[in-house]
Order: sequence, then structure tokens, then C-alpha cells
Amino acid sequence: MEIGSKIYVAGHRGMVGSAIYRCLKQHGFNNIITSTRDKVDLMNTSQVNEFFEREKPAYVFLAAAKVGGILANDTYPADFLYQNLMIQCNVIHAAYQHQVKKLLFLGSSCIYPKMAPQPISEDSLLSGYLESTNEAYAIAKIAGIKLCQAYCKQYGSRFISAMPTNMYGFGDNYHSQNSHVLPALLRRFHEAKIENKNEVAIWGSGKPLREFMFSDDLAEACYFLMQNYEDPSLINVGTGEEVSILELARLIASIVGYEGKITFDSSKPDGTPRKLMNSAKLHALGYRHKVNLKEGIAKTYQDFLQHERQIVLNP
Repeated sequence: MEIGSKIYVAGHRGMVGSAIYRCLKQHGFNNIITSTRDKVDLMNTSQVNEFFEREKPAYVFLAAAKVGGILANDTYPADFLYQNLMIQCNVIHAAYQHQVKKLLFLGSSCIYPKMAPQPISEDSLLSGYLESTNEAYAIAKIAGIKLCQAYCKQYGSRFISAMPTNMYGFGDNYHSQNSHVLPALLRRFHEAKIENKNEVAIWGSGKPLREFMFSDDLAEACYFLMQNYEDPSLINVGTGEEVSILELARLIASIVGYEGKITFDSSKPDGTPRKLMNSAKLHALGYRHKVNLKEGIAKTYQDFLQHERQIVLNP
């Protein structure tokens, strides 16, 4: 990317999109365009085409998506499948039609089979059954990967796909039910501390192993890949480090300052038993994350506190 290139960050208000926007600004890029849903609904084909015709971006980071945790995915599968398919198809096709120089599509680690060999390598895609609780979202993301590859094959488009591990960071969704596990636990432990609760019950057994990456590290990885990666084959973006949900809960409780008991409700689903990405391909190119889990959670907790203060000030 040239420093004066017009760059479109789709989904700039989300956790990942906002991190990519900040990253580009920090690297000196100022010709960055964005769109809000009230002006450009990415599920509306005509509006997306009109936007690309008018703005003519040279590069696109496709971070826009409908996202959520296990409960949200399992409760609203039609929304997760339809909305993500429409967003992806519209933006990717418009990028082709309007001769975008390069597009980076962001997928998700949930694209891989539930029982994929660990750590999960890129060639595990479509090698087994998906985790049922987020199957709709995973299928949409797989379709996005395949669509990018199809445009590369048929038209020679420079469309690449990055598969991030579990993300957290500034601007996350802190809803206690519809968010991902880390921000949901931040809220629950914070509220338990404020309300002097004796215990906090968490879904599942606490045994599943997960990998987490700070959103600003992912943003730097996306910037790095846009500059250095041309292969239409997908590439994993992770830390190579994992933690059990129990260990995660204890770490978050410590950072928040909650001193009560942590219990687990084994009647609730665990989801995938283990999900560690094999990011050797990315590491071989020269990129590694910088923010460790403890530091990242501490930063995210401060963001959560600011988020709560804004709600109080602007109810």
C-alpha cells in the first residue's frame, strides 16, 4: 500500500475494524474511508455498489460482520448466516467490479472442524464436522474464504483471507449474554465485585482450552499481511498460546479484583474442547504478537470501565 492510497475499512466501528483503523493511522495513512450502516447498509447490494463507484478505494479491509458468543450464535443462526453472507458477497463482488488493488477478508477460527487435530493448521478446513453451536457463522465465513479464492482463480483478483483466533480488546461487546467469553467474564466479575456477590457461576466445565489475541495485535498482523502476503490460501493469525477457561476466569477475577468463589455449571455446553491455531505460516513470514494475555486483559478492563462510565453519563 502506498501512503496516499485510499483505503476502505469495512466495519470500522467494531472491535477489529476500529483497531485496523487505529493501526493505519499510526503508520501514517490518512486517506482512510469508512461507512456507517445508516449511510451504507452492507447487506444492500445497490448501496454497496454506489459506495464503491463513488469512493473508488484502492485497498479494502473487510472486518464487517455480525458476531457473538455461543448463546447468540446458537439462538440466531439464520441472522448469523444470512447477514454475514450478504455483507461478504456484496463487498467482495464490489471490490472486483471496481478494480480494488487488494482486499483482506477476515474470517474466524470457528471455520475449522470441532475435532480438528491441534494445533489447527490451515489445511484442516473442511476436513470434518463443525461445532454445532456456531455452525451458521462458520459456514458463512467459509463461504467468504472460498469466494475470495474463486475471484483470485477466475479473475486474478488479489483477495487474501486471514483467520484470527479468539479476539478481545478495545471496543469489545461486553453484553453478559451475547458477547464472547472473555468480555462476558469481565462484565460478570466486575458486577459481582460491585454487588458483593459470594460466587460467580460460569457455563460449562472450565476445562476447554482457548487461545486469545489482543485486537491491536491482530490489526498489526492484518497490516503486515496486506503488505507482505499474496497467496489466496487462507492464513492463521494467532499467538500459539492457550489457556483453560478456568485459568482465564481466575486471571480475569484477579485483574478485576473479585475475591469470591468461581463455580461452573456443567449442564451448559462447553463448545469446542480445544482450539489452538497453528500460526507457523504467519510466524515464518516475520510477524508475532506483542501483547501478552495479562497485559491485554488489563487494558481491556480499563476500556470496559470507560464504556460503563459513558453509559452512565449518556443513558
